[in-house]
Amino acid sequence: MSDELNLSSAPKRADEMMTTTMERPAEMTQVLRGVRPNIVQSIRAFRVGDLQEAAHAAGQHFLYANLANAQSKQDVLDLIAQQFMFPQHFGKNFDALYDCMTDPLHKSGPQPGFVIVLEQIPANAKFDKEAREQLLDIFRDAADYWGDRKIPFRCFYSFL
Repeated sequence: MSDELNLSSAPKRADEMMTTTMERPAEMTQVLRGVRPNIVQSIRAFRVGDLQEAAHAAGQHFLYANLANAQSKQDVLDLIAQQFMFPQHFGKNFDALYDCMTDPLHKSGPQPGFVIVLEQIPANAKFDKEAREQLLDIFRDAADYWGDRKIPFRCFYSFL
């Protein structure tokens, strides 16, 4: 998995683009300071651009998926796989998602930590409350996995 983000997918305001992480690293590391190191939580109090800058300031991977165009479980998995740049052999099921969030990364060497944003998770008949909870449970399990290894894994989400 890459720690780079396709910048066109993360919203940025003009004033955010003018100030780089290098100009305000202390402020950016403060963004994550009050957030437990291994958690899955609503993005309410945070902006995607600030989380991205904070991840980079902390030297952590930043993964972003905008799921606004997803309607079903398969759509959600396809978009996550595409936007997180999963390998072609990704199985496109929840077990494979967990595997991609843990095993290959652990085997690739020391990991600095993760900041993940799942924006606009669908809330409809094809991706109901149970499916949303299953998806978030995968990320909770991944947070536990990395927590056992003392590696920060913070996942922020919002619903459509």
